[in-house]
Amino acid sequence: MAEQTVIEAVRQTMLAEMKRDDSVIVLGEDVGSRGGVFLATDGLVEEFGENRVIDTPLAESSICGVALGAAVNGMRPIAEIQFADFVWPAINQLVGEASKVRYGTNGVKNAPMTVRVPYGGGVRGGLYHSQSIEVLFAHTPGLSVVAPATPYDAKGLLVSAIRSNDPVIVLEHKRTYRLVKGDVPEENYSIPIGNAEIKRPGSDLSIFTYGLMLHYSLQAAEMAAASGVNVEIVDLRTLRPLDEETIAESASRTGKALIIQEDTPAVSISSEVAAIIGEKCFFDLDGPITRLGPPEIPPMPFSPVQEAAFMPSPEKILDAINKLAQI
Repeated sequence: MAEQTVIEAVRQTMLAEMKRDDSVIVLGEDVGSRGGVFLATDGLVEEFGENRVIDTPLAESSICGVALGAAVNGMRPIAEIQFADFVWPAINQLVGEASKVRYGTNGVKNAPMTVRVPYGGGVRGGLYHSQSIEVLFAHTPGLSVVAPATPYDAKGLLVSAIRSNDPVIVLEHKRTYRLVKGDVPEENYSIPIGNAEIKRPGSDLSIFTYGLMLHYSLQAAEMAAASGVNVEIVDLRTLRPLDEETIAESASRTGKALIIQEDTPAVSISSEVAAIIGEKCFFDLDGPITRLGPPEIPPMPFSPVQEAAFMPSPEKILDAINKLAQI
């Protein structure tokens, strides 16, 4: 077992899957000799050649369209979008087409394609390099959406995505790429899509979160423990389909639910988690279902001061924990 960063786990997983299965290819902007903007594909073109590691034009619609065409014809493409903020030209290919292949062909065809999408703020990226775009894809039947927050989960969920016979959006938070380290087994393993995980057991209230906010929530929970509040943290890991059983079990057991996300709260992942808890756990709750996210403004600010004010932080999460715990 070796310690890896998230980006190292992503790279090593693609390397291993490409060695295992000749139908796995990688395509995207600068994924070849430059190794991708975050170096996720560094070294792959030297290992597998330009027929399997394909540099594309700056055209997300073409990247995902070519990936879809390859997928329905027997390949297992991994398409890389440089930044989540640039995925919009590919909405028709992903939401309008890839999500509907299995249904539209009555199961004759499927679309085993993986789309890797770096997302999120906290990196001084401003409004065009910091967006959270998960809710649009998580709203779409026919797509699976995963958001690993640790190196272990990055490997396990990416393996499941690549081997899935349906399209999977893999959201990778940019700030976790080199900031978060953890042990990753060298042997092959996968994490089933649709399984949340309790990252920190607790008894007083439950936090439901994903991505970078998992790590901020863990920090806040440790601070809360100093004042005697025992916080459970559930890492959603998969945003579609959500693990309703784990969500409901945790909320019912602790009696209080706090949902943390980096995306704006209206019509969001936190909205859906709150609905699940409200429908399944209403009579078990002894406090209001609480959500914490940024203000409802369009962009992620570029100014460091404004970006910090926009994003949830361990301190803001701790404040929300203390308010809910006192009810």
